Amino acid sequence: MGSALKKFCMQCCCCCCGEDDDDDEKQPLVPHDPLEYFDREAQKRRDQETNLWSEPGDPSHSERDDDRVLYSLIQARGKTRMGSTGYRRLSVDIEAMRDTRREVRDKWKTVLENLGFMAEADSLLTVSATASSDRMRNAPAARALLHTLHTETSIFNAREPPPERYLFILDRLIYLDVADDFFAKAKRFYPPRDDEEEECTGLSINLPLLLARVEAMNGGPDDDDEESERDDGSLSDRS
Repeated sequence: MGSALKKFCMQCCCCCCGEDDDDDEKQPLVPHDPLEYFDREAQKRRDQETNLWSEPGDPSHSERDDDRVLYSLIQARGKTRMGSTGYRRLSVDIEAMRDTRREVRDKWKTVLENLGFMAEADSLLTVSATASSDRMRNAPAARALLHTLHTETSIFNAREPPPERYLFILDRLIYLDVADDFFAKAKRFYPPRDDEEEECTGLSINLPLLLARVEAMNGGPDDDDEESERDDGSLSDRS
């Protein structure tokens, strides 16, 4: 497994280098403003690490409801006076969604570390904004395994589609020939739960209500404060 992992890291894990080879050929060797370029790339990486977008290759963050909601909340907060009631309310909803995504990532990291990837887990779980299914080696097998993990374990929220970002991670695990071991460990550590058990775990966001609120914000930024107060505290089903 060591030699395969080393080869994988050289070819795939350096997501800031290998995945951008085609684009680099089209760019000038010396950017007009190198500092601005590197700042922009660093910001992209921080954005991915902070928000863990379900569709990492979608720059508009509009292809999935959960990404669209989170992105809209972040945009709305950026236009709201810092420290205001509205700003604090938006911050609570944003952090609730981010926490839910981090909890899923932490489950994956736990399984990977238990498989022996103590030092490599973070690299294996890193997915860049340039990720593309066209570059995957085992896309059909990865998608089938993603579906199996979604239905036969509780590593994801069963009431929502599994995040597409984990397709790329599964593709890496298939390449390393540890995908079956990962599934076996995930099923043992996180067996499937019924809906009532899942509601008690904290891995639940009231996405329909959040989506309705985002659509209301987009349709009319000056929504009635009284309605906002009624929604306050009920958007995320977390305690």
